[in-house]
Amino acid sequence: MDAAQTAMSAPDERKMAGKTVDFGHEAVTPEEKTARVAGVFDAVARRYDVMNDVMSLGSHRILKRIAVEATGLRLGGRALDLAGGTGDMARRLSPVVGADGQVVLCDVNASMLGIGRDRLLNAGLVNVATVRGDAERLPFGDDAFDCVVIAFGLRNLTDKEAGLREMRRVLRPQGALVVLEFSTPPNRPLRAAYNLCQSAWPLAGRLVAGDAAPYRYLVESITRHPGVAALTQMIEDAGFSAVRGDRLLGGVVALHRGVK
Repeated sequence: MDAAQTAMSAPDERKMAGKTVDFGHEAVTPEEKTARVAGVFDAVARRYDVMNDVMSLGSHRILKRIAVEATGLRLGGRALDLAGGTGDMARRLSPVVGADGQVVLCDVNASMLGIGRDRLLNAGLVNVATVRGDAERLPFGDDAFDCVVIAFGLRNLTDKEAGLREMRRVLRPQGALVVLEFSTPPNRPLRAAYNLCQSAWPLAGRLVAGDAAPYRYLVESITRHPGVAALTQMIEDAGFSAVRGDRLLGGVVALHRGVK
């Protein structure tokens, strides 16, 4: 449930004017979603990683390793960990690119980014930089990265299409986009079991993180997120090629990859 969302360019602002977007099951203005998503992550920042372990029973660690392997990064490469929050993915990417490479941890939420920066510094990861920036208007030049990874953050963007176009812009030719995100299992019994598990997340959030509301939003946002086929099409529409979407854990999570 790593965080990322929006401050839009003037053309995008005109495009979104008068429209509503999803915040969980609610229809809200783009500006309201931006503010409310920020509030969600401010509320859970300190206990965010603990809750990830609780909700996934630790499986998010395996999923993130799979995402790192999908990047195709090599020593000396440059990677963007977008909506990277507390730096969990950045820590995994750091040894892959090595001392001559660089990982940039970018997140719009100051609370999450501050925690990530402190943890990375404490771990002595000198090849990781932190930048506060919004996924829909990235503060980087064209062709800046060999890979962009966004893990459990795409769901929170106000304008996913704009974000995907920005991710492509900052990638070098033949650079890879890797998207790891919650999904909905196609198998009915598994979906029912997953829904039952999700129903416990708000209570766990109240007990562990002290606030149930962010985890109610998490459950609702998963149901509103595009499925594997729809997200594959969105990534292709943003200009990526060789796009594929793979279901993991029976479809509870999906891994998408595309090439610029």
